[in-house]
This record gives sequence, structure tokens and C-alpha cells, in this order.
Amino acid sequence: MTDATAPGTATGGSGASGRRVLIAADKFKGSLTAVEVAGHLAAGLRGAVPGVDVAALPVADGGDGTVDAAVAAGFERRTQRVTGPLGEPVTAAYALRGDTAVVEMAEASGLRHLPRGTYAPLTAGTHGTGELLRAALDAGARTVVLGVGGSATTDGGAGMLTALGARFTDAHGAPLAPGGAALARLAAADLTGLDPRLARTRVVLACDVDNPLTGPKGAAAVYGPQKGASPDDVTALDAALDHYARVLEAAAGPRAAEYARAPGAGAAGGMGYGALVGLDAVFRPGIDVMLDVLGFAAALDRADLVITGEGSLDAQTLHGKAPVGVATAARRRGVPVVAVCGVLSLDEAALRGVGISRAYALASLERDRERCMAEAGPLLERLAERVAADFLR
Repeated sequence: MTDATAPGTATGGSGASGRRVLIAADKFKGSLTAVEVAGHLAAGLRGAVPGVDVAALPVADGGDGTVDAAVAAGFERRTQRVTGPLGEPVTAAYALRGDTAVVEMAEASGLRHLPRGTYAPLTAGTHGTGELLRAALDAGARTVVLGVGGSATTDGGAGMLTALGARFTDAHGAPLAPGGAALARLAAADLTGLDPRLARTRVVLACDVDNPLTGPKGAAAVYGPQKGASPDDVTALDAALDHYARVLEAAAGPRAAEYARAPGAGAAGGMGYGALVGLDAVFRPGIDVMLDVLGFAAALDRADLVITGEGSLDAQTLHGKAPVGVATAARRRGVPVVAVCGVLSLDEAALRGVGISRAYALASLERDRERCMAEAGPLLERLAERVAADFLR
């Protein structure tokens, strides 16, 4: 558990209010990282109630910011030059503590690595994610948490598996080009060359979606448009992923067909499927995995109030997002939870239904969306003052 204003430094003291506050919020996407959210909330609380005992455990649900959250909780940040989604070299980070690594797919294969306004739904690949996993194995990891989200890719994890030793070839025996569209030309798959260390490594896919690999709820249909796929691209990618699964069934047996239908196989452009077939991964809700990895239970034991949050509290929040995971865990311990957000579109009944006593929105202080995002930090400090007035005095 770290000090909100100085990550890595523990706080102490009972606080002037006698209340101990744990800040366990996710990022405000486009405005603040989870660490920055915690810092501004802590500043606002301490300004309102000098000496209050505040500690922070920034959280993430497996998507963008997962590595940062792990580092804030005491993991070591490691960097590695890997192949970006378009084949160019990029610097990616993972987190390591002991023999546990946290790998964030977006660090290597994320939309963040595409030029602004540019998408490559047919050709973006996940080779760099495999290289990042290999770096974690080289560093001694025997448990790997693979967080997915923010990916630029729809290649079924084929690039990732290639980087780890698998071979995917066309009818002429040539290696496939990167990207999901190339899977339509796949003639043979060979997984026998996969890094043998994977057999001794537990891979946990931190995932909050339950889409199958293909079909109307599959990776291409649901998430392809977010990555720039046109309707024709979606049709081509879905067919290519279906073909990919059929070829893998010949290489890996009937389980490959079962995995294609499994909930979560369609996560991150089919990365879930590749991880199931090639890495023998297990699925767990992203926020549950990260709360365990970050030591949330121990932090919660020392808290009288929890503040969670994310940029938008809406219907999507109710489906396994970080604030709900935090609130669910806190409710089991009888610790009250309040939430902060940029925009609030959940009513009081929905909030209480997931264990959130009250929510505070930046939009209640600043109605202009652009200013709200640009001034999110100072506005959060003002919201923290409201929380202090309602719960700490």
C-alpha cells in the first residue's frame, strides 16, 4: 500500500479524523492515470482534513494502466524493445515482483502505438506481446498475468504465439504475414516449437469480456470497428479467424474448437483464444486478478473508507470494471465505498446495488467536457473535499 502523493512510500498515523482512507481508483481515460487520480484525491482530502490517514493502491482491470498499477504497488518496472503492431520497434514495459510478472498487451500491441488517426485492422499483429512474454520468462517469471485491452489487433494471438516459437505457414510453406487478414491463407500450424518454459508457467488472462472467437458476438464483429474495421473488413476477419480455429484444431486437437466457443476467446482481437490454445491460460475477471496481485485484501484490512472510481460510471461499469470489483470486495468486509468519476450515468439504486454508497462526478462542478478533462486534477481535489465533508467529519 503506497502513499498517494509518493508512490512506494507507506503512510502512517491515525489521522486527525480517526478515519483511515484507502484510494483504489482506476485511471480517468484521456485525463489522468490511476496514480495521478490517487494523488489529487489525497491532496484534496488532506487539505480538507489535515493529518488524515490516506493510502493509495491504484488499480486497473487488465487494460491500459495495468503495469503502472502494479509498479505503484511495489513491482519493478522492466522495459523491452519489441515489435509494435505495425512491425516497427517500440519500447514496452512489464512489471515484475519475485516470480510474478504483469504483462499488459497494450504496451506492445496497443492502439497507442498507431499514428494518430491511423488504423490497421487487417494487418496489425501481436508479435510484440509474445516478445514481452518471453522477456518476462527470461526474467524468471513463473506466473504471468496477461492484461488485455486497448489492442490494435485482430489476429487471434497468432503473432504472439509466433514470437514464442509456433509456426504458421501458407500453402507454399512460407510464414504468414502479420495480421488477422493473413489467417485466411493459413495452411498449417505447428505449436511443437513453443517455448518449453510455458509448460512450467501459469498464465492468467485478466479479461472482463466473455465474447467467443467468431460470430455476431465475436472478436471481429464486436471490437473490429473500434480498431478501424469496415463492415467488409469485419466479414473478412471473422472468416479468417474461423479458418484459423479450424487449422488449429488439426494441430492441437478438438480442444482448439472448444476454446473458440469459450467465453473470453474473442478478447483483444482473439488474443484470448491464442492464450487458451497455446499458453494453456486460465481466465479470470481482470479486476479480481489485479486486486489479488496488488494486495488489495491486506490494504482493505487497514481501511475505514474506500474511494474508487474511473472516468465514466455507466452501464459498462456494472460488467466487471474496476470500481465494481473494488466495491464488491470492500462490501464483503463491511467497509463503505464511495466513487468519483468524470461523468455519472448510473442512478442511486444501481450504485447501491454494487456496493457504492455515493458517487461524485466532475461534471457536477464543470459542465464543459473539454475543460472538465483538461482540469480533471483540480476538480478531483474539490470532489475530495466533498467526500471529506460527508464522511470524515
